[in-house]
Amino acid sequence: MEFAFPWPVTQGEWLAWSSAAVTVLLGLMFLFAPRLSFKALRLQTTEAHPEAVAAARANMSGFYLGVGLCCILLAQPLLYMALGFSWLFTAFGRFVSILSDRGNTLYNWVFVLVDLALAALPLGFAFGFML
Repeated sequence: MEFAFPWPVTQGEWLAWSSAAVTVLLGLMFLFAPRLSFKALRLQTTEAHPEAVAAARANMSGFYLGVGLCCILLAQPLLYMALGFSWLFTAFGRFVSILSDRGNTLYNWVFVLVDLALAALPLGFAFGFML
């Protein structure tokens, strides 16, 4: 059995692939530079809790790399749908935080928009809105 890299062909596929590529890059950043990632997300770790850095390397990077690489390597619409819904629920979680955690800041609103954009690209392709 031969493995061929499924290179994107249509514009919709390229947009979905771009969302997956951003997801993989974020996963690599969480894996190899967790403290820098926390700084970018405005989170702070303490020396007393090194498990926070482990959470970035394991939970955060593992999910981003797993889903993003599966989308890039397999290029299946259902995988792009999973990626899109994951980003959509990320935006929903941030929106819930804005409403209930006094998180009504410009930073959160900008990242709601970024999360929604990263969700719209693969969902638009998976549901056939972008061909």
